[in-house]
Amino acid sequence: MNSEPNTANALRLHLNENTAGCSPAVLEALHALSRTAAGFYPDYDEPREAAAQFLGVRSDHIQLTNGLDEGILAVTAAAFRDRTGGVPDALGVVPAFDVFEGCATALGGRMVTVPLGSDLTLNPDELRKAVTPQTRIVFVTNPHNPSGTTIPLERFRSLARDVRPAWLFVDETYTDFAGVTLVETSIFSEHPNLIVGRSFSKAFGLAGLRTGALVAHPATLEPIRPIVPVFSLNAWATAALPVALADRAYRDWYVAQAAASRSLLVGACARLGLDTWPSAANFQLVRVGERVEEIVAALAARGVIVRNRSREHGCEGCLRITAGLVEDTRRAIDALEEVLCGAR
Repeated sequence: MNSEPNTANALRLHLNENTAGCSPAVLEALHALSRTAAGFYPDYDEPREAAAQFLGVRSDHIQLTNGLDEGILAVTAAAFRDRTGGVPDALGVVPAFDVFEGCATALGGRMVTVPLGSDLTLNPDELRKAVTPQTRIVFVTNPHNPSGTTIPLERFRSLARDVRPAWLFVDETYTDFAGVTLVETSIFSEHPNLIVGRSFSKAFGLAGLRTGALVAHPATLEPIRPIVPVFSLNAWATAALPVALADRAYRDWYVAQAAASRSLLVGACARLGLDTWPSAANFQLVRVGERVEEIVAALAARGVIVRNRSREHGCEGCLRITAGLVEDTRRAIDALEEVLCGAR
């Protein structure tokens, strides 16, 4: 990941965070915690049950994690236990979330990647061709990051069947914004090699509290659970999660803000002659051209921090902008127009 820019007093639109923050109800619950909440180990029954009810599965299909990053690490570690035939492989695409490769290489495996086409949309057939006997896990994301594009859920179901015995890990970090999910109890019985990763950082504004979940068949989770450290989620995260999930109105409001912001960004980019992708997430990938580094720096100088993705395959000349609060998006658009029109 790129080094963290100086975001003091700036508008943070580079990490796909919830620019409104958590629900007021969550903040109230955090303020209500007592001194003993810091002194005692937390109980996970309530947040696990809340996550299960929200996702529509039984609680034995859930493993809570300290952010989805920890879940990716735990899943990779479990997959790589089988070293039959030598060094294990993880399979994915580029461009993609860099934590997949980071976990694979940190755990002594290889990351094998398939480049996406110019539309940055996943082609499952290309992944099928790349599966070998060394493949232990296949990483995909829906909606994809950094493009925000989606593919029909049925393609993931067939991909899960075709990559067996390897695990298929589907990262659904941004699915609240897309409104579609693979998660249902029956799919895990039909495809026991399927694991879905969920994050509560984005739509629910809990990135700073680090809350995520792995969703899979209980038998699939069995070798993964011991890898997740005991008491991985702290007391503040476990108190916040049930309250956040119960406040559907806040989640729905923020999802609507993100959708309106995407529309504003796409419209502004069209006026400015910039290419975009059909994002269903809380961000927009924009191709600004060869001056991308200059433009990112000029936006930062105006207090708007965006992500430079230009060094990744298929993202040459691209930056990514978080689509959050509409008021933040309008400020970002004003800065982008000032930078581009001033240069012309």
